[in-house]
Amino acid sequence: MEVCHTSDIFESPEAQRLRQFIQERVRTWQRGTPEFESFERELHEQLMALERELVAAELACYDVAAEHIEVGGVLYHPVLAGPETYLSAAGPVRVERHLYRPAGRNAKSICPLELRVGIVAGYWTPRAARLGAFVVAQLTPGETEAVFAELGAMHPSRSSLDRLPRDLSSQWEKKREQWEDALRAQETVPATAATVALSVDGVMAPLKAEAEQRQAKRAEAGKHASGPAGYREVGCGTVSVYDREGKRLQTIRYARMPERNKVTLQRQLQAERQAVLALCPNLRQVHLADGAEGNWTLLAELAHALGLTCADYIEIVDFYHACDHLKNGCDAIWGEGTPRGQAEFIRLKTLLKDDDQGADRILRVFKYQLPQLTGTRHQRLQAEQTYFRNQRPRMNYAEYVRQNLPIASGVMEAACKTLVTQRLKRSGMAWTPKGGQAILTLRSLIQSQRWSHAGALWAAEFRQPVTILRNSGYQTLPLAV
Repeated sequence: MEVCHTSDIFESPEAQRLRQFIQERVRTWQRGTPEFESFERELHEQLMALERELVAAELACYDVAAEHIEVGGVLYHPVLAGPETYLSAAGPVRVERHLYRPAGRNAKSICPLELRVGIVAGYWTPRAARLGAFVVAQLTPGETEAVFAELGAMHPSRSSLDRLPRDLSSQWEKKREQWEDALRAQETVPATAATVALSVDGVMAPLKAEAEQRQAKRAEAGKHASGPAGYREVGCGTVSVYDREGKRLQTIRYARMPERNKVTLQRQLQAERQAVLALCPNLRQVHLADGAEGNWTLLAELAHALGLTCADYIEIVDFYHACDHLKNGCDAIWGEGTPRGQAEFIRLKTLLKDDDQGADRILRVFKYQLPQLTGTRHQRLQAEQTYFRNQRPRMNYAEYVRQNLPIASGVMEAACKTLVTQRLKRSGMAWTPKGGQAILTLRSLIQSQRWSHAGALWAAEFRQPVTILRNSGYQTLPLAV
């Protein structure tokens, strides 16, 4: 093995250029007041050049030149040595490295330098991959490319940024359950926690294959398809912890691409709540969602999987969704936008939240008004009456407020918007399940405050130990292998 640290990096070409730049700046001040912006830009460029030189020198130390190496119990022999370019956080660096191959035809070569460093996808240094993934989780690859160009450090291409989330996600999905358990094991529940609330919902997102099928149907003669093309529901879930005063302390967010019965999402939420209750078994448990039947079915299945009975948790239908239905009922009775309708809505909304019999009083109003309506207005009020009847057991808001329980699913609504809508539903977008999940996984980790720990798991996965079986006469220095 050969290790070649520069004897004095401060005498390197880039260090010399930086020194010359600083000396020239001193002379510039002697001639008058110089422009600051150009100095700031040029200083950054000089520092990035020096950083690239340092990174290249350090990467070279991870190369291995030996007669044989062993990786994962497989024996490899050298086949090639040559330069390769990697993308660091300071920009591209070019390094001489060796390749090895096992015995047998068509065997795949490996690069010990990449394995020991933890190079991602044969191109990204660990730090560069983390930066690229974080930004592309928020922005499109094109926008991310423009951001890095403006920052003036690394300049990843749009195509490499497009592939990066999928490269990371493929590793994550292989060990998802193990790694999610590892993340939970590093977390605690605040001592002031009193309530754990579980919420689920969904948001429609465009799928590429289904959108293409939809477009093909539209192209057929005489076909006039209606509705959104190629959209399916992405499942979202949150597990939130609240204190005794009802203040939210922490939230874990999940989002999964369309899947039958949302099986993976169920398992994630189940494991999350089990972890919270293992630390604080006496927390009050709340299920919070809008009135969609599918959401309550999913929550009931989760409760069953955990062995819970109805007495173990409280079901609450989101107060603001209930108010939307109340508004629709008032509009059907007194007319949309009328002073009487607006006044009655405010009165009944207050009763719904503050009166122990608020939901019952609204139902009585609807029952009294229904026979007096005809046509569409009758149908609208009847639909809202049915909604309140079905959700009545989950509408004891006055009692929930007294107990400082959460009555609004704003956290869940925000998760749907920030996890899915803001990134997956931009103009012209359509996603494959794997591509969409790659982005959702990154965004979920970031928004759940798990990004740093997840990054450590990824880094450890891309690194592999390399064992040197016999040196080939190269000078070796002490270095962990």
